[in-house]
Amino acid sequence: MLKRSDLLFITCLILFFLPFIVSRSVFDFYIEFNHDHALITSFIKFALLATLGEVIGLRIKTGKYHKQGFGIIPRMIVWGFLGITIKVAFVIFASGTPVFLESIGFENAVAIIKGPANILKLAVAFCISVFMNVIYAPVMMTLHKITDMHIINNGGTLSGFLTPIKFRKLFVDLDWKVQWNFVFKKTIPFFWIPAHTITFLLPPDFRVLFAALLGIALGTILAIADMMGDSKNK
Repeated sequence: MLKRSDLLFITCLILFFLPFIVSRSVFDFYIEFNHDHALITSFIKFALLATLGEVIGLRIKTGKYHKQGFGIIPRMIVWGFLGITIKVAFVIFASGTPVFLESIGFENAVAIIKGPANILKLAVAFCISVFMNVIYAPVMMTLHKITDMHIINNGGTLSGFLTPIKFRKLFVDLDWKVQWNFVFKKTIPFFWIPAHTITFLLPPDFRVLFAALLGIALGTILAIADMMGDSKNK
C-alpha cells in the first residue's frame, strides 16, 4: 500500500522529468550539453539517477527512503565517478567490438551499428553488450560494492567517506556467494546483457541516459542482493 511518502516521492520524480518532456528547449539544451560535455553529464546523470535507484532499493528493503548512515552524498559521488567510467566503457566497447567482429569475418559491422535498426544491427549490439558486461561490468560492480561497504562502515558521513578505503579488508569481507551467484551469474546474463543490447541500438547521445535510467533498476537489484546476503548471515 502506498504511503504519503511514496506519493510525495512519485510527485517529485514527475516534476523532475516533466520539463524534459513538455519543453522542447529544455530537451534541446540537454542534447547539446550532453554532446559537448559528455563526461560531465555522465557524472550528473548517474549521480542523480543511480543514487535514486539505491534510494528506491532502500525503500524496498526498509520501508523508508532514508535512514541514518545511508550516505546520500557519498553515494552520489561514487555513482558520478562510476558514470564517467561507464561512458568511457561505452565508447571503447561500442567502437572496438565492431572492429573486432570484422577481424573475425563479420563484414561491415562498423557500418551496421551506425545504420538503421535491423537484425544485423541487433546482433552487433548484442555482441557489444556481451563484451562490455563480461569484461567491464564485474569490475565496476565489485568496486561499487566495496565503496558501498566503505560508506556504511563510516556511518554514511562525507568525512568518513574521504578516509582511505581499506580495499584489501573489504575485498575479503565482501559476500562473494551473493556477488557471484546472484549479481554476476543472474543479473548480468538475464538483465544487463539484454538491457544494454537495447542501449547500443540507440543513438550515442541517448545511450548513457538510458544506462543511467537503468541505474534505477540497479538500485532494486542491489536491494534484493543485500536482502539475500542479510538472510544468509542470520
